[in-house]
Amino acid sequence: MKKLKKLSLGTQILIGIVIGLAIGFLSPAAAEFLSPIGDVFLRMLKMLIVPLVFFSITSGICKMGDVKQLTSVGLRFVLWIVATSGFAAAVGIVAGFITKPGTGTTEFLDASVQVEESTYNFIDNVIAWFPDNIVVSMYNADMLQIIVFSLFLGVALLTLGEKVAGLVSFIDQASETMLKITEFVMAFSPFGIASLMATMVSTVSSATMMEVIGFMITDNICAVLILFILYPLLVKVLGGLDGIRFMKKITAPMIVAITTTSSAATLPVSIRTAEEKLGVPENIYGFTLPLGNTCGMNGFALFVGLCCVFASNLYGFELTFSRIIQFVFLGIILSIGAAGVKGAGVVMSTVLMESLGMPLSLIPILAAIWPTIDPAHTVLNNVGDLAGTVIISNRLGKLDKDVFNS
Repeated sequence: MKKLKKLSLGTQILIGIVIGLAIGFLSPAAAEFLSPIGDVFLRMLKMLIVPLVFFSITSGICKMGDVKQLTSVGLRFVLWIVATSGFAAAVGIVAGFITKPGTGTTEFLDASVQVEESTYNFIDNVIAWFPDNIVVSMYNADMLQIIVFSLFLGVALLTLGEKVAGLVSFIDQASETMLKITEFVMAFSPFGIASLMATMVSTVSSATMMEVIGFMITDNICAVLILFILYPLLVKVLGGLDGIRFMKKITAPMIVAITTTSSAATLPVSIRTAEEKLGVPENIYGFTLPLGNTCGMNGFALFVGLCCVFASNLYGFELTFSRIIQFVFLGIILSIGAAGVKGAGVVMSTVLMESLGMPLSLIPILAAIWPTIDPAHTVLNNVGDLAGTVIISNRLGKLDKDVFNS
């Protein structure tokens, strides 16, 4: 047991997936017997959703600094995070329309998991994002309304500054507490996911598995396109710098990101690269890189966009223009809300399904493929932060071009 605890959470989950697959293939009866473990795990995930999202988003906005700081470097970098996250989500959506993942199976259209979709026009859909009673929204776990209220609260607290320092401190402590509870729940995840995988294998068809493989391949291809085409292009167009040279200089953080799948573990390498290889001054990278490490999750935004189309196809939801706007919005907000969440892929996927009003039967499948898409996501996150940092530094005239061009 001690040796198991020394393994990373991702490795433990991978072991749980393998064990669950074996149980599901070898003994469907055992899979059925163990199914309550998976049910408890899903209930614990749902338990986390409302307080975790509320406190983490509000706290994250409060940590962006004071309003004056946001008007210079901070505002530019926040806009960079929002724009690139939205674009990454849009890339995922477009890729979903092209590849149509989830259309090759009707398994999830079974009456037991069918969810009736309300018909909205665009205006009604946007109006529905705004709560008229936040207590009721929290009681009903209406995630979009909770997210919107959290954004308003965070900006208000940021504007008030020292006047509400006590409240900001409370929200920050509450956010830390929820992250610790999430850590407890995710410690149980190898067992919960093993149970869910065993149940899935004994019930999911080969047609569905082919759709999942297609989703996984599409996600990785999109990540590669953003990484090697979009980022260098933005460095060239917005920053006036050589995008190819930029990519060559950041190989160290890219290697660390893809091997550790940890943005936090990559941060020290990114900081050293920004100073020694890119010529970014400390007063810029000291703000942008830690903030981006917390909030700049373009890889997850890409996943959200593609997953929204995938899930809509699986569950028979119509892909209207208003829902596409909603997908982009969720890609931006949930990628920021994923900050600091241990096992963010599973936890925030649960938030995503709840936000879309869809069943959680897709969660074990997403958990199973997460190790195959997480490395590319982590690289996207960290390279996006470095790209934004070097662009802002050069546009402000503070980049040491001798270092960058060396």
